[in-house]
Amino acid sequence: MGKITSLFVRKIVAQAGAGVDRRALLLSVGLDPEAGANPDLMIEDTDYYELIEGILAVDPAAVTLGLRTGASMRCDDYGALGLAFKSALTLRSLYLRLERYSRMLSTVATYSVRDEQDGVYVDHYRAGTQRAGLRVSNEATMAALLTVAREVSTRPVTPKAVFLAFPAGDRRAAHEAFFGCPVQFESERDALLFEPETLEAPTRLGDASISRFFSSHLDAELVKLEDETSLEQQVRSQVSQQLSGGVPAMEAVAGQLGLGGRTLQRRLAEEGRSYQRLVEDVRRELAERLLRRTEYSLTEIAFLTGYSEQSAFNRAFKRWSGQTPRVFRLGGETS
Repeated sequence: MGKITSLFVRKIVAQAGAGVDRRALLLSVGLDPEAGANPDLMIEDTDYYELIEGILAVDPAAVTLGLRTGASMRCDDYGALGLAFKSALTLRSLYLRLERYSRMLSTVATYSVRDEQDGVYVDHYRAGTQRAGLRVSNEATMAALLTVAREVSTRPVTPKAVFLAFPAGDRRAAHEAFFGCPVQFESERDALLFEPETLEAPTRLGDASISRFFSSHLDAELVKLEDETSLEQQVRSQVSQQLSGGVPAMEAVAGQLGLGGRTLQRRLAEEGRSYQRLVEDVRRELAERLLRRTEYSLTEIAFLTGYSEQSAFNRAFKRWSGQTPRVFRLGGETS
């Protein structure tokens, strides 16, 4: 199975008709309806497609769901990647960044920018079995490709043509009105075709130094993604950041990750872990690091690891390591 950013889930649910239970839709894929969007949080692609198909089944306006979702996208929605879009010097540079960093949004979709005889193609490829949810997701993606370009460009942006692999159905008029050009359905590709000069248009906020900064930042993020960040690692990070205020409740950490408490509990169990065990591990590891640094008193370390009293910290540390914090600090770990 592939992964897709939960950002897309929240955007498409927001475009569902008034009669659709948006809260239930988010809960169905393990997202907390009260939490903010987190582009870094991924869900299974098949869960996303099933959610879309659920909307299609009950929403009379769903014929334009993909277009409306794509049209609602803004650079700021994409986090650091969106800032990279904004700082790109030209539209070509923007699309080349999407080509390079698409892994940050999905493991099933890729992009390419290709110069051909009739112009420049921005192609979108998506792995997966053809189904209604995938079709709508592709529609949303193609619309978003144009929407972000129009947002950042200093000039009007209209493709020369648009190519879509799915049938037109009763959507042709809506698509041609949105894209502002001929749309070829049942094509062999999903792509926007531009005149070369269109992609050389400068962007409103293009800045070479800022652009280099975000490229460097995103390159570092890509390296991290190659070693996929597990849910366990995300939980550890959240717990360690909040420990000085006491042990955070599982529901609070889940909310930071855009999940419900029960969903977090279930997913950790699938990885063979529990929230309480992770908290204990984080506390122990942090305590050991701080004990090796002489500038922290034992009272301060107890506070930083979430204990209100040093005596409770002392007991916990002895349970973990078989020795008191003071002995550990003086002699190091026992073998």
